[in-house]
Amino acid sequence: MGARIVQIIPFAVTQPSSWIRLGIAAVWLVFGLVFKVFERLPRHRAIVARVLGDAWARPLTIAIGLGEAGIGLWMLSGRYVAVCVAVQSAAIIAMNTLEIRRARELLITPWGMIAANTVLLTAGWYVVFAGH
Repeated sequence: MGARIVQIIPFAVTQPSSWIRLGIAAVWLVFGLVFKVFERLPRHRAIVARVLGDAWARPLTIAIGLGEAGIGLWMLSGRYVAVCVAVQSAAIIAMNTLEIRRARELLITPWGMIAANTVLLTAGWYVVFAGH
């Protein structure tokens, strides 16, 4: 069974994939809005500063956070979920690569970050391939 690029996947209370989708969206919303935009974990801005420079760290952290929140809302919408998960995959691979190469000492646990993101992406691809 292959991934289906369907226009919209409705939320179905009885479908585990719907609840997984909700959880994935929550992760993106919390990391984007709470940790970056509202700066509840200032370490995120320090990582952005290390990767992209001090001068623009705060506005770029906000922009990244809003982008992450947008991914969360996209996941919630159920529209083009396969494309959404592909975007998530590209974003996480790019962010993790930059963070490990340029700001490794600011990460709590690089391997833990990779493991957590692997679980997140695996859950996303499960939603895509699960058949809704």
